Amino acid sequence: MADAKDSSRTIVVAGGGIAGLSAAVEAAEAGFKVILVEREPFLGGRVARMNKYFPKLCPPQCGLEINFRRIRSNPLIEVMTMSEVEKIEGEAGNFAVSIRVYPRFVNEKCTGCGKCSEAARTLIPNPFDYGLSSVKAAYLPHEFAYPMRYVIAPEVAATEEVKAIEAACEYGAVEPDMASRSVEIKAGAIIWATGWKPFDISAISYYGGGKHRNVVSNVVMERLASANGPTKGVIARPSDARPVKKIAFVQCAGSRDENNLPYCSSVCCLASLKQATYLLDREPEAEVAIFYIDIRALGRQEGFFDKVRQDGRVRLVKGKPGEITENPETGMVTVQVEDQETGKILRDEFDLVVLAAGMEPSTAGEKIPAAGVVYDENGFVVSNGPVPGIIGAGCSRRPADVSSTVQDATAAVLRAIQACRR
Repeated sequence: MADAKDSSRTIVVAGGGIAGLSAAVEAAEAGFKVILVEREPFLGGRVARMNKYFPKLCPPQCGLEINFRRIRSNPLIEVMTMSEVEKIEGEAGNFAVSIRVYPRFVNEKCTGCGKCSEAARTLIPNPFDYGLSSVKAAYLPHEFAYPMRYVIAPEVAATEEVKAIEAACEYGAVEPDMASRSVEIKAGAIIWATGWKPFDISAISYYGGGKHRNVVSNVVMERLASANGPTKGVIARPSDARPVKKIAFVQCAGSRDENNLPYCSSVCCLASLKQATYLLDREPEAEVAIFYIDIRALGRQEGFFDKVRQDGRVRLVKGKPGEITENPETGMVTVQVEDQETGKILRDEFDLVVLAAGMEPSTAGEKIPAAGVVYDENGFVVSNGPVPGIIGAGCSRRPADVSSTVQDATAAVLRAIQACRR
């Protein structure tokens, strides 16, 4: 841990998603001590849950593993998972940061052998799959997790079951008595990279979000298409596991809407186009409909948009659906929309409907625990706020794709270094 002598050379990075990872390795490689704080039991955030991401359409393991190697090889980075920053006091160059560490019930002796999971009996919703699947109460967060260490769910930590789990571990890695604790850090700057959360589609009642079984969000679609997801990469209906052949994407689901998210999240159009290719590439008889207000595929991604729309299996309909219903017997989902180009009311049935939910900053609900930090009307951290040394990065500042987020994290490191030297 950093002490008073080197506090001005220490940077706390809150959030271990792609922005936090990028900031941590860049700051450490510039010679600064980094404390990387992540609430989840693994690093990688929402990118780790994706099937593929832009611009190369490669699986997340590619970019994440490069960063994990940089972390492993750099002694200046200290990773604190299952932790969160709970209080910040002081000023640039001399912050006092309180970090709450929650019990994992598994210590650093864990080898990832999996015997604890074999001994567990209780099943819990799998948080990595957004609850679409179940895991044992002693579980590895996912197959390429960093750190590669199991977690014991608090639901069983104080039960008789944990005794069997503890007995199964040959290395003394299971600690049923592990408790929450607070750690105090001195730091010169804080980079706030807590990322985003998907807009809650249950708020869009007229689309059946959270109610219709076969109406899902775009983040769920990523898990359905992932080889390490709940269906092992088979895009199947949640209601009956039947493979999907006919799919609809509804753009701006809750976004650009004064009653929900009034802004454009900038990545949703490309995300839907990308997800359309997941089905098109696997199912020769696939049918895809995309209902949109307008398609925003900026810069070099315009070519990708052209490629998708030229596929004869893709139908683009300019119109915002007014209602989405689901047949309780067949599970088929009906979308009703006015085609703005023809003026006709269209009604069509689909196996699955994907709502392109927007990106809501985590700071919209959970503020930075420091006085004076300023947010815009949507909860994003204001870049040049009145508190020097607390710097927003990535999607805590604005909606962004992975590439833009990495660039923004690098810029945040430069500002943090300047704050450390005040």
